[in-house]
Amino acid sequence: MPLNEFISCVDTAWLRMDRPNNLMQIIGVLMFEGDLDEARLINGLRHTISVQPRFHQRAVLEGGSYYWRHDPDFDLDQHLKRVILPGKAGKIELEKLVADLASTPLNHQRPLWDMHLTDTSLGGQALVVRIHHAMGDGFSLVRAMLTMMDNTPEGVARRPSVDSQVDDNNEEEEECHHGSRLVRAGLKLTGTLFSKYVEVVTHPTKAVEYLKTGRDVASELCNIATLGDDSASRLKGKTGSSKRVAWSEQIPLPDIKAVGKVLGCSVNDLLIAATAGAFRHYLQSRGDEVDNIQIRALVPVNMRASDDNGALGNRFGLVALDLPIDIEHPLQRLYAVRDRMQALRSSLQPIVVLNLLHALGMAPKAVQQQAVDLLAAKASAVITNVPGPQQTLYLAGAKLRQPLFWVPQSGDIGVGVSILSYDHKVQLGLITDKKLVPDPDQVVDRFAVEFEQLLLMVLLEPELLFDPTGLDALLAS
Repeated sequence: MPLNEFISCVDTAWLRMDRPNNLMQIIGVLMFEGDLDEARLINGLRHTISVQPRFHQRAVLEGGSYYWRHDPDFDLDQHLKRVILPGKAGKIELEKLVADLASTPLNHQRPLWDMHLTDTSLGGQALVVRIHHAMGDGFSLVRAMLTMMDNTPEGVARRPSVDSQVDDNNEEEEECHHGSRLVRAGLKLTGTLFSKYVEVVTHPTKAVEYLKTGRDVASELCNIATLGDDSASRLKGKTGSSKRVAWSEQIPLPDIKAVGKVLGCSVNDLLIAATAGAFRHYLQSRGDEVDNIQIRALVPVNMRASDDNGALGNRFGLVALDLPIDIEHPLQRLYAVRDRMQALRSSLQPIVVLNLLHALGMAPKAVQQQAVDLLAAKASAVITNVPGPQQTLYLAGAKLRQPLFWVPQSGDIGVGVSILSYDHKVQLGLITDKKLVPDPDQVVDRFAVEFEQLLLMVLLEPELLFDPTGLDALLAS
């Protein structure tokens, strides 16, 4: 494995996106039945480090460029820690631990991750994982975590630790990355994207010119740059450094797939629609306006090839989805999500945003922050859905009961929704800014209710769903 590796421009953008009010770290909680064998946990973690060198590399700035560089003082004890929850060591105490860690920066003098093992009163131990977004996106990090897991409680023999896997002969690799940097810097698409984005933002009259070119890259970039800011609501505002987290009960994945098949919608459509309904109910319960507001969410779209080898890094675009919070009927809300997501997925928006992030990674940090602020002003939330393994997994002899994770937010976005499927069940994690939404549990408690409403429509009124006139009547009811 190379000791030094050039940090891609996209990963550099995420590395420099840290702010005291929004840290770019993905936080996960693995909840187990019973206790883990700590010796086996360490052995499994060493295996992961050996096959994923990013876990023993620091991010360093040298000569104006960022590199992943092997940490000669790497000490696993600095990354795997034991913590004791106070009081009853239940769900409330575990949520507080996660929220505190979400508000605490990782140590940039070491590899950008850590884990905290704790006893709980929830039927077993929990492992809280923090990984900086610069190391990888949710899709790649799930794969990285799977290298620790087993399919049986007994597990399998692990490969040697990272110490025997490091290759000191890295001169050729170093030269290769310098060459890649020059190629990247010369990409005409990236340069054009960034210059056009800045031009449209600073000179809105240019939008008319670009829109005349049709649905090409320039006009798609114009569409992104000229999106209006979100409506004022308690979901949006100046964020602080304190966070709150919550998670939902698990919903059977086969039930979601069955409802989706009947209604002609994807699993993702159903989950986002349920999330939108939960936010609508939350705002209504606080006496807020819900019928004439525009709430937008940034939704990651996986841009990895089907033959991707699971390497760490960020390879996803973003689409700006208008959440139908202003639509009262659950079925109407679902179909609005489906239609909007289909239009966004068939657009150039994901690849345009991916290349924009590439350009921001090459731009001065101050320029990057300004561009991120402009993009963040157009949304109130980030919603991501990561498919996980659908078989039961074990770590260090303990059964993984429920995995959860929380996505970071950029700029002043104060709400992050993370949906993860595992072992034929789906769970939702919600992280919020304490000043904006101090009680995220009120939102996640509604998540399952919103899905159950759609399930009941399928079970109790199926004939109306297949009769156009009956469907119209149902939507109007």
